[in-house]
Amino acid sequence: MTRWNSGRLDRIGDAEELDLESERGDGTLRDPVTMWVVRAGANLYVRSVKGTAGSWYRGTQSRHRGRIDAGGIRQEVVFREADPGEYADVDAAYRTKYGRYAGIVEHVLTDRARASTLRLEPR
Repeated sequence: MTRWNSGRLDRIGDAEELDLESERGDGTLRDPVTMWVVRAGANLYVRSVKGTAGSWYRGTQSRHRGRIDAGGIRQEVVFREADPGEYADVDAAYRTKYGRYAGIVEHVLTDRARASTLRLEPR
């Protein structure tokens, strides 16, 4: 696993939103999707409110690669399925960062959303 350098980790983790472009099977990028991003420890994570049925999540599964743009950082990434043991820390990160959106943040804390938790690793 490739690690984030601290400057990029901080800037992306502190960004309110992230734009994610996943690679199609032919290597071209899909249109960007804007979503929330959280940092838990030395890792960055995203989730789909619609779980593994979400269209952007399904797009990440063809090559498990893409590009993100957040906090002034554009980075090629690998999408790794998070281990269920990581979910509690990711839940806590969502509650802390986006808790002010009480009615909305609960949608990324469901079992369906947890199943789509992806760890973003620099490439």
